[in-house]
Amino acid sequence: MAITMTIHGFGMLAVLRVNFSSKRLLHTKKNMMAGLLPIIFATGLILIVHLFEVLIWGMFFIWKGCFTNGSLSIYFSLNEYTTVGSKYNLPLQWRLLEGMISITGLLSFAWSTGVLFTLAKEFQDHWIDSYKQRRQKKSSE
Repeated sequence: MAITMTIHGFGMLAVLRVNFSSKRLLHTKKNMMAGLLPIIFATGLILIVHLFEVLIWGMFFIWKGCFTNGSLSIYFSLNEYTTVGSKYNLPLQWRLLEGMISITGLLSFAWSTGVLFTLAKEFQDHWIDSYKQRRQKKSSE
């Protein structure tokens, strides 16, 4: 769990850094799509971070011999990480990790949601302020 949350922490910092850089590059463009692109890109990066974490869990289970192939191991890890569950189970000595993967997934998704919420709020606040300024400008004319 600690490894997964560490990866997620560095991943979220990277997402915020990339988002800041992309907003700086697109700052000269004043259209809504230029403001929305960094959020869309951040969403894709967050997805990649989550999939990397699932891959780490899957590789751990392959290393410990819990599953016969990588595909099944990653499938199991993805289902547990997203709390969907699956018909497959870990060997008895590793069974507690099934719940731990789900807890890790829930914490990671909550963190990711917080990051996306922050980015979306910045975007919305910017456009609401822009809209208010345009209305004030029109009403003063």
